[in-house]
Amino acid sequence: MPFKSWGDVTAEGNSFFVADASYIGQLEDYMDALRKSGDSIGARLAVVAHNVPVGWGEPVFDRIDADIAHALMGINAVKGVEIGAGFDCVTQRGSEHGDELTPNGFASNNAGGILGGITTGQDIVAQYAIKPTSSIRIERNSINKAGEAVKVSTEGRHDPCVGIRATPIAEAMLALVLIDHALRNRAQNGDVVCETVKLR
Repeated sequence: MPFKSWGDVTAEGNSFFVADASYIGQLEDYMDALRKSGDSIGARLAVVAHNVPVGWGEPVFDRIDADIAHALMGINAVKGVEIGAGFDCVTQRGSEHGDELTPNGFASNNAGGILGGITTGQDIVAQYAIKPTSSIRIERNSINKAGEAVKVSTEGRHDPCVGIRATPIAEAMLALVLIDHALRNRAQNGDVVCETVKLR
């Protein structure tokens, strides 16, 4: 769904955290129908960090993008993580993907705010994929302790999309990685002042 505004994401009654509130009714209907059918669906979500200072991270062993991916993959049901353009970069040319630098800052953010494992000062953008839960009412094939074929169905409480619950969890995981890197940077660099030109 297209991004409209952060105000829509945080609007009261937007339990989907969707960036365009006009989709809420459509999503409610879809989730209700999915719940009634006893099935589930996955989700593709994004988490963004604003105003991250330049220079956090390391170029090899403790790359901040690797730490973010590690943290997000640690969330139950997450099956994929992308930083910036992510897998879309395979269809881009270098002339498209490379984030050109101008006197006014970067012209794009395909790198998701991280170059060479180190923050650029741009927004850090991570997307992650949540699998559909396998705990559904629709009968599925399995085996019992004796190895015999059986049918399995999960009754009781049913989440048609666990991705909705994952949004605040991913925000917390990203915040933990960032504070960890903030403390590392402080320990390693103390009061060092960077002479790099400040971009407007």
